Amino acid sequence: MNRDFDTATVGEIVTSDFRAAAVFERFSIDFCCGGKRSLADACVTAQADRVAVLDALRVATSDAAAPGDADAARWSVDRLIDHIVDTHHAYVRASLPRIAQHLEKLVSAHGERHPELTGVAAAFAEVAAELAQHMMKEEQILFPYVRDLAEHAALRPCGGLVSPFGTIENPIRMMEREHRDAGDGLQSIRTLTRGYTTPDDGCRTYRVTMEELAEFERDLHRHIHLENNILFPEAIALERRFA
Repeated sequence: MNRDFDTATVGEIVTSDFRAAAVFERFSIDFCCGGKRSLADACVTAQADRVAVLDALRVATSDAAAPGDADAARWSVDRLIDHIVDTHHAYVRASLPRIAQHLEKLVSAHGERHPELTGVAAAFAEVAAELAQHMMKEEQILFPYVRDLAEHAALRPCGGLVSPFGTIENPIRMMEREHRDAGDGLQSIRTLTRGYTTPDDGCRTYRVTMEELAEFERDLHRHIHLENNILFPEAIALERRFA
């Protein structure tokens, strides 16, 4: 990958080598919704030591490091959308009811001693409702149009594809705003749980639920990164070929 980290945005760094995602997560650096920021700005926002982040990035993305996920930036539009839907959307749909059920149990069993759990459950319910609608709009409206754009581009002739949006940038802006809302919701949960920490009096279900929430946030970061930093820019570029 391009290791000139200081001149690339955090989104570009992860796009070039997905192994960088684990580093950014370790330092609480937002590479999905905040992917357009420089590394220096992102470190300031996360109150992370820039030198330590740079050292960790160089180690994680070195040729000797274990290979990370496939380079999604090189995937076709169809493959990328299939991966987002089959991996990330499927994970969200499977996780939402399970985590909500566990949170309900925690509020019932531990809510008196840990009143913050009521806020956690409410914030997660809001994120769940928003993500359910968000994914439906992507799968039924936005993604089919992006597939059509890619198909028309492959066939070469320009024209003949009528956008229902005026420009695809309109729904993309909406999707990005909803991504920020989901990220903010998870951040509030992270704060309420002190980084998904199980208290000393927490039971096994408490520990499992904190681990589930932490994994849900990690998956959401990767999910949003694939859309904001790879799929959406490609869709905009494809549409402009027909302008």
